[in-house]
Amino acid sequence: MPKKTAIGVVTSDKMAKSRRVEIPRLVKHARYGKYLRRRTVCHVHDESEESSLGDTVEIVESRPMSRTKRWELVRVVSKSQAVDIAAMRAAAKLKEAEGEA
Repeated sequence: MPKKTAIGVVTSDKMAKSRRVEIPRLVKHARYGKYLRRRTVCHVHDESEESSLGDTVEIVESRPMSRTKRWELVRVVSKSQAVDIAAMRAAAKLKEAEGEA
């Protein structure tokens, strides 16, 4: 039987060699027929720690690696476009301080 694959977004990269990936989906309400947004949370093993917060990744089913980890990272589909404003301000401040000295 082939292994399941999925594509989702990394929502946490604070653990060593582990990522929390959310897979969004739409579910139709049984009675009212309205489509609701739901998400599936998967804990993923990322051996080389190549993914980071906000990245879109492809994951595949694997053997249990811990109590919650049941998935492995296949590849990073696209890197996050989010900008760290605090880091930009710190770099600008450092550049300004070097210019004065």
